[in-house]
Amino acid sequence: MNKKLLTLTAICVLGLGTLLKAQDAHFSQFYANPIYLNPAFAGTSKCPRVSLNYRNQYPVLSIYQTYSASYDQYVEGLNGGLAIMLMQDEAGDGAYSTTDAAVAYSYHLKASRNFTILAGFQAGYRQINLNWNSFTFPDQIDPFFGFVRESSEVPPGNNSVGTVDLSAGLIGYTEKFYIGVAASHLTSPDVGFFIQDKLPVKLAAHAGFVIPLGRKRLYTDLQNYLLPNVVYQNQGPYNQLTSNISFARGDISGGLGYRVSSFNPDALVILLGYAPLEGQWGVGYSYDFTVSGLNNDLGGAHEISLNYRFPCRTFRKKTKAINCPKF
Repeated sequence: MNKKLLTLTAICVLGLGTLLKAQDAHFSQFYANPIYLNPAFAGTSKCPRVSLNYRNQYPVLSIYQTYSASYDQYVEGLNGGLAIMLMQDEAGDGAYSTTDAAVAYSYHLKASRNFTILAGFQAGYRQINLNWNSFTFPDQIDPFFGFVRESSEVPPGNNSVGTVDLSAGLIGYTEKFYIGVAASHLTSPDVGFFIQDKLPVKLAAHAGFVIPLGRKRLYTDLQNYLLPNVVYQNQGPYNQLTSNISFARGDISGGLGYRVSSFNPDALVILLGYAPLEGQWGVGYSYDFTVSGLNNDLGGAHEISLNYRFPCRTFRKKTKAINCPKF
């Protein structure tokens, strides 16, 4: 089967025979891209932090690629964190692309000696572009020569749609556990080209806890630990549940996850990371082994994350970073 027909087959399977609806890109390494998961994560590392992420979904087709970059830091004068995030999502080899630019603020409230609450708000701008010349349609198919005919489909009047986008989130945590919720696209902005197409609100809930391994001082430094966690997301009629268990031992970290979508099992996720204890940078890699009806014939998904923490200044007010996975 050639690449174009394989692409059409994948889209039909993913669309489940119905009209495709606008949805957000997703990452398997949720915590390596914290601002995208929940704006309340802004400033949680205390030190200034840069996070870079790349995801290639179904590499056999090379039609779904996502890039993300964010910077965040804690600002003592604001009693919270500030963040800026950029993301580019490309579908169909760039035929359909989404660009997001956003800024976020997270207020950090130490509710008690052991419990801290983070409340985040994010404002951004989303632009969606169509490269109409990259699209192919059924009426272009010749039974013998393939995609050679002219299409009768009429392009939209405008190949670009832009809209303001708002999100909010809440996190509560101690040294031993954390729990959070986030809501994206609060105003359900219109992203349609031909007719009105409201982008559904995306709801996310995530939680995890720390299981220390070895001596207590290692638990304090988070050098040896297990961290079971779960992330649930819902957008329109679709939902997704990912359960993970992560570990860290010295410079090496890893994890295993299982993702279930609305209608069927989706993927088994394998994660590996390396972050020198004496350094300020880290790298993570994950592979999604597809277990849905598509099997793994399309190559699953590869994801790479890079992060760097700048040297920290000493804060007058004692604060603690949130204990969550590195990816």
